[in-house]
Amino acid sequence: MVSCKRESSTMRRSRTGSQEVGRRREARMNIGEIAKRAGVSRSTVSYALSGKRPVSTATAQRINDVIAELGYRPNASARALAEGRTRTLGLVIPPASARLTDVQLAFVASVVESAAAHDHDVLLSPSGGDHDRSFERIVTGRRVDGVILMEILLQDPRVDRLTSAELPFVTIGHVEDPAASWWVDVDYAGLITRCVRHLADLGHSDVVLINRSDELVAAGYGPALRATTAFAETAEECGVKAHTVCCADDPAAGVACFEEIRTRWPEVTAAVTINEAALPGVQRALHRAGLDVPRDFSLTGVIADRLADDFHPPLTAADVPAGDMARLAVDLLLEQIGDPSATPRHSMLAPPITLRSSTGARRRG
Repeated sequence: MVSCKRESSTMRRSRTGSQEVGRRREARMNIGEIAKRAGVSRSTVSYALSGKRPVSTATAQRINDVIAELGYRPNASARALAEGRTRTLGLVIPPASARLTDVQLAFVASVVESAAAHDHDVLLSPSGGDHDRSFERIVTGRRVDGVILMEILLQDPRVDRLTSAELPFVTIGHVEDPAASWWVDVDYAGLITRCVRHLADLGHSDVVLINRSDELVAAGYGPALRATTAFAETAEECGVKAHTVCCADDPAAGVACFEEIRTRWPEVTAAVTINEAALPGVQRALHRAGLDVPRDFSLTGVIADRLADDFHPPLTAADVPAGDMARLAVDLLLEQIGDPSATPRHSMLAPPITLRSSTGARRRG
C-alpha cells in the first residue's frame, strides 16, 4: 500500500510537470501559430500587432481572441522584427572622460525614463576625440531607430553626418542655421539678458560673466556663444561695465576663476554664470575672500534647480528644465521616426528666473 501511494504521488507530479510544460509551450506560441489558428496570414498577424498597416475590425478581433486564448506575449525582438525597428534610441553624450554636470545627468536619466514610457530602450554613446568611433558605429550599424545628440556646436559635423546618413535625430541645442533640423533648446540669450537686467536694477554697475571653458567657446559651443553675446549687448544697453571669463567645468577651476576676477577687476560686485560645475569652487572662493552673498557680492545665472537650492545662500537663477527637455526630445524623435517626411519641429524653452537669496542691492561706499 505504501509503495502504491508513492507511485501515485510520482504520477501526479509527472502529470503536473507535463501540464506546466504544456503551458510554457503555449506561452511561447509564435506568430505562425497565431496565424494558423486565426485563419490568416503571418503578415496579417504582424500588421495587427505592430499597427503598421490597417487590419479589419473582425480580423483583428479574431487575432486578439487567439492571442488571449494562448496567453501569447510577443518578446521585444519579435516585435521589433515585425515593426522593422529596433525600438532603441541612441543618446550621444559628452566624452566619458568628462564629468557630466547635474543638468546633463538629469537629462540622461529623464531620456531613459521617457523612452521606457514609450516601450523603448536607450543606447548611450560618448562622442568627441577617441569616442568618435562609437558615434560612427551608432550611425552605420543601424543599432538604433534615431538619435538624440547633446552639447551642440554652431557648426557641428555630427549633425552633418546624421543628416547624410538619413538617420532621424534631435539635437539638444541648435546649429547656426537650425531651420532644417529637429531640436530642443534653452533660450540662453533671453535668460542671460534677464539676469543682467536684474543685476542692473539692483544697482550693480560692474558685472562679470563666468562662462564655460575656453575649449568649448573656441569649438563654437552654442549656449556659451549666445550667452556671451547677450551678456555684452544687455550690459551695454543698461550702462553696465561687462567682463567675461572662461572657466573649466570643475570646482577647482571655479576657485581659480573667481580669484582671477578679484585680481583683474576688483570693482566687480556681481556675476552671471552658466557654468554649474564650477559653482562649488566659486562658493569656496567667496568664503575665502570674506565676501558675504548678497551683501558684498551678488550671483545669478542659468543653473540646475537642485544646485541653486544647495548653494549658500540659495541661488537666484533660471532653473534649467532638464526633465522637460528630455521628454520633448524623445517625443520629437519618435514623431520623426514614425513619419520621416514630417516637417522639422523644435522647441525653445524659457524657464522663469526664481528669485532666491543670492542677489541684492549693490553695497554703497
